[in-house]
Amino acid sequence: MRRHVIIGNGPAGVVAAETLRKNAPAGDAIVLIGDEDTPPYSRMAIPYLLHGDITERGTWLRKDPHHWKTLDIALRRDRVKALDTGHKSLSFESGDTLSFDTLLIATGSSPVLPPIPGIHAQRVHTCWTLEDARAIEKFAVPGARVIQLGAGFIGCIIMESLVRRRVALTVVEMGDRMVPRMMGETAGGMIRDWVQAKGVQVHTGARIESIESNPPDMQAPLAVRLSSGQRLAADLVISAAGVKPNIVFLENSAVRCLQGVLTDETMQTSVPGVYAAGDCAEAFDAVYGKPIVSAIQPNAVDQAYVAALNMVGKHAQLRGVTQINVLDTLGLISCSFGQWQGVPGGQGIELTDRAGFKHLSLQFDGDVMVGSNSIGTTEHIGVLRGLVEGRVKLGAWKDKLLADPTALMEAYLATAQAQSRRSLLAA
Repeated sequence: MRRHVIIGNGPAGVVAAETLRKNAPAGDAIVLIGDEDTPPYSRMAIPYLLHGDITERGTWLRKDPHHWKTLDIALRRDRVKALDTGHKSLSFESGDTLSFDTLLIATGSSPVLPPIPGIHAQRVHTCWTLEDARAIEKFAVPGARVIQLGAGFIGCIIMESLVRRRVALTVVEMGDRMVPRMMGETAGGMIRDWVQAKGVQVHTGARIESIESNPPDMQAPLAVRLSSGQRLAADLVISAAGVKPNIVFLENSAVRCLQGVLTDETMQTSVPGVYAAGDCAEAFDAVYGKPIVSAIQPNAVDQAYVAALNMVGKHAQLRGVTQINVLDTLGLISCSFGQWQGVPGGQGIELTDRAGFKHLSLQFDGDVMVGSNSIGTTEHIGVLRGLVEGRVKLGAWKDKLLADPTALMEAYLATAQAQSRRSLLAA
């Protein structure tokens, strides 16, 4: 009998555990470790909890309370302190140890707290756990003065929840536009304009310099000082300043890490028998041509499935990392694919209708579309993804798209489908 251990019980950990049970010999033990006092749940469901659309039970990844017992998967609540790859064992903060035959590191990521005086004050929260959500629900009542630090992808999702809770919301973003890691200057600026038109105050190119508790000159629990010199009263501050992989416990192990845990195409790390998946993993991206951390749930699930199959000796390879973000910001749909910022020596084209809140940006490397931004339309999302991820050689269609970027569907039908047919014939 072998023991397969998974650190992390988010979407990657859950999919890996279930895949292991389906493919491993019946006698093998499977242990799924989490460090929160809740059933495995989806962080991406927290905004829907704050919306009031679901209860906490609605965030659970598996609703049946007997699911894990039925599959004979052991759930363990503890936090891993260190990994000893030589002895194939984990040590926990509780003082216990656990040995393993194969290991999956699916520890995900945690919010980054910027070094701001007062960032640890009461009524200052991240929005990452169910415990965070409970605190936000308590203070984010209609009319409450809420200041949100950060307007990235996660920040915009949180913002949607806060608007629906009818708070008086102010967003502070250090970048010169909203979602700066997903959108270019024009697109990010258009999202900012859209949000402000919906009644949200947005400060771009600004920083929170301090958070003061119980300011004597303000009738508010908090006072927030901006880099502009403004002081704003607040009932609640939410930090959405990005995330980082949870890999600190690997510092003295033999597992090689850069930004995240480095993996090969089978999701195995530098240590045989030890795998990684999800937000903590650094997997190869065909568009960028290098390993990257891509913290989106579809990637986590794909990586976990591949890792689990290899953990039981069934060879599988990751096809690549999906670089896709689709965002609904107060009703404005935007998407980002691949190298949306362009590449050195490449070409690009932008088509913008500011009044209609529509924008399309296509970026090329030779005759291959390597990235795109889109705002205000959903009709081309599937085509953009297919062209970018498929590394489709557009030939003469590249110049046609530079002249008319709306001819995406015609270009896709003429090139991507033809490329697929050639691949089938070659096989």
